[in-house]
Amino acid sequence: MKQSLLLITAVAGFSMYSCHPTKNINKAIAPRDTAKITVNTTADSVLLRMATLENLGKNYLDFKTFSAKIKVDVEDSKGKQTDLNAVVRIIKDEAIWISLSATIFNAEVFRILITKDSVILLNKLEKEVQYRSLDYLQEVTQIPFDFTTVQDLLIGNPVFFNQSNAVIKKLESFVLVSTVGNEFKNLLTLSNGYNLMLHSKLDDVDRNRNRTADLTYDDYTSNNGKYFSVRRQIIASEKNKIDIRLLFKQFEFNKELSVAFSVPKNYKKK
Repeated sequence: MKQSLLLITAVAGFSMYSCHPTKNINKAIAPRDTAKITVNTTADSVLLRMATLENLGKNYLDFKTFSAKIKVDVEDSKGKQTDLNAVVRIIKDEAIWISLSATIFNAEVFRILITKDSVILLNKLEKEVQYRSLDYLQEVTQIPFDFTTVQDLLIGNPVFFNQSNAVIKKLESFVLVSTVGNEFKNLLTLSNGYNLMLHSKLDDVDRNRNRTADLTYDDYTSNNGKYFSVRRQIIASEKNKIDIRLLFKQFEFNKELSVAFSVPKNYKKK
């Protein structure tokens, strides 16, 4: 298993595969250029924009700590599949602790600690440890990850979302929200009523790079008045394509937890 693949899996907290909802969502999504929703300045449109952004804010998952057990299925562009089990622990704005176990080995293979300025990667198969800056995530994934983006990605909050220039269009079954940031254009598909995030389509602002990602959210469950998606999928591509599906089997917010991270003395630095 390549380290880059495992890191992408670790930081990409999305997965779902549900054919029927996905087909319906895709019918509502505009073509590749996500910035072409027509701006409407009528009073009703202004109220729609205000209400939609307000509901998005209410659905934002705020927390102190988060822990989860996740079943992870990964498929690369050649059809090669990897089955993993992940344990994730997050202390908000401080640390993300991840343990990855390979189903084929029935044993832990990687342990990762991400802080605001560093990444420690423990390779238990090779008995190696790597100490890297946070930029390492960007190097191996070619995505401009910072700590907050990784955190939101795992929790299920919108990523690469620029609320200040949001353009909103209401359809019969969905609400579309289009934004443009420094790196990506983002087209969110929200449910009518609760404005729950169903899909996020990211397209690279730089057409020469042509990075794209489709993020899908399904099976929402209520947790203390907040909604959490337990089935997610991310399909990302630039030169190669990767399909990651996650099923959150257990999750808890705001429980006391530890992110202790020890490195055995016999592990060699790489």
